[in-house]
Amino acid sequence: MSDRTIRIGIDVGSTHTDAVAMEGRRVLRAVKTRTTREVGEGIERALRELLVSLDPARVGAVMLGTTHFANAVVERRRLQPTAAVRLCLPSGASLPPMCDWPPDLRERVAAGVYLVPGGLEFDGRPIAELDERLLRRIARELAARGVEAVAVSAVFAPLDPSQEERAAAILREELPGAVVTCSTEIGQLGLLERENAAILNAALVKLARDIVAAFSRALSRLGLAAPFYLTQNDGTLMRAELAAERPVLTFSSGPTNSMRGAALLTGEQDAIVVDIGGTTSDVGLLVRGFPRPAAANVEIGGVRTNFRMPDVYSLGLGGGSLVRWQPLAIGPESVGYELTERGRAFGGDVWTATDLAVALGYADLGDRARLGDVSRSKVEEAVERMHRMLEEAIDRMKTSPEPIPAVVVGGGSILVRRPLAGTSRTLKPEHFAVANAIGAALAQVGGEVERIVTYEGRNREEVLAGLAREAGEAAVAAGADPATVEVVAVEEVPLAYLPGKAARVRMKAVGDLRLEAPSAAEAEGSDGAGPGSSGAVGSGRAPREGRRGLGLEEGRR
Repeated sequence: MSDRTIRIGIDVGSTHTDAVAMEGRRVLRAVKTRTTREVGEGIERALRELLVSLDPARVGAVMLGTTHFANAVVERRRLQPTAAVRLCLPSGASLPPMCDWPPDLRERVAAGVYLVPGGLEFDGRPIAELDERLLRRIARELAARGVEAVAVSAVFAPLDPSQEERAAAILREELPGAVVTCSTEIGQLGLLERENAAILNAALVKLARDIVAAFSRALSRLGLAAPFYLTQNDGTLMRAELAAERPVLTFSSGPTNSMRGAALLTGEQDAIVVDIGGTTSDVGLLVRGFPRPAAANVEIGGVRTNFRMPDVYSLGLGGGSLVRWQPLAIGPESVGYELTERGRAFGGDVWTATDLAVALGYADLGDRARLGDVSRSKVEEAVERMHRMLEEAIDRMKTSPEPIPAVVVGGGSILVRRPLAGTSRTLKPEHFAVANAIGAALAQVGGEVERIVTYEGRNREEVLAGLAREAGEAAVAAGADPATVEVVAVEEVPLAYLPGKAARVRMKAVGDLRLEAPSAAEAEGSDGAGPGSSGAVGSGRAPREGRRGLGLEEGRR
């Protein structure tokens, strides 16, 4: 048996990069360094500091959480021009692709919009046969223009993704080396939102590949031969090579890691989590130890999408938030990673939330003598204002007036000095400052199956049990320890417009990452073969297979 039992978790925030080394549930070492302008440099610096007293040969896996890809969309940078190909004619042309995008982002990303015969009716019947000749002409035009990223969508494609897959195969054949994203790999029912997600993903793949390659080189330089993963929006792991093809699925990994870390550090499975970072505070709700998913469409950089994201409320309140005294105001502006240059306690000329902590003796940082120009009562008033801001955020996220536990994590939570109103108790666990990195280090592997099923003439419980087995097999195929796999989420939505007592069912199973390689027999027995079982979240298989399993059962496509 190998002794590679250490897991490393890294979370890159706007202000700090946190890293932890863990053996089981025990934290061996934790470091917090400043995030650098070039994100890879900050990661490597944190790892070097973390490995000072550790043997790299004992590291079995490295997990990374970053909001780098979401920031690229918000900041409109490093996005690849992308063409949108929609299979919809003769219908589905009234609202063209990217029609609801902010003009500045559309101008930055749009590399052409193409409408092609194809797509499905709501019951799975084809609107029109796929026009392959037209697709080849489009591909040749894109090649002549130097376009290297394409997003393919089709009307009601989640019922049957075969048209999207065939269109993508043609485009890849005519555009060797191009990035081609199918909407069914990313989103759900809802054409515009699913299409938007696919376009954003295609625009980010080149950046994602560069970051994954840079991180891989950094691990090699540090003598780390362990596999590495990225954490996803749902709190599970995704192999790095798959994350490089589906970066949008990591958009909200930062808040998700903090919420998972809070659950793991306290044992609370149903609670409010308040993560106070350097720039923002993220407030979310834990349900059975995982972030509650957002029920509605989620906007990223002004673009509506419908892939799964945690339901998180963010406010501009963090350790780097600017404090103004006349009148009193805190945030939303932040000095970010420039805290140690611009903060008053560090020789700068602006008051920040961290300066409040230093002035009251909550933190031993910088030079407290530089903070004497503001009275203690005024500083205490500012800290109380922060408490009320957090309490308002908690009230927005609660689903009932009943008080529930609150777990406060993140470096900025040193300012929380009293119980928060609306909670039954306020917990601040050990290692609260690096809960995000702990959440990444202990993230589990997930398997997901999403199917449209019919119950007519069938036993509902047997159908659901079969889907649960498929989700578990998908989790094992993605690297989960079979002994730890359990179903953690079941969504069942009746579809009144389809015959046969139809329903859309989503099953999600998770398990602990298996650091030891599975035996040949285990691998053969849990490869997830069969209809729908390749819907693994975090699967290490070919990127375009990861969302299969959404379709009509019983040959009703």
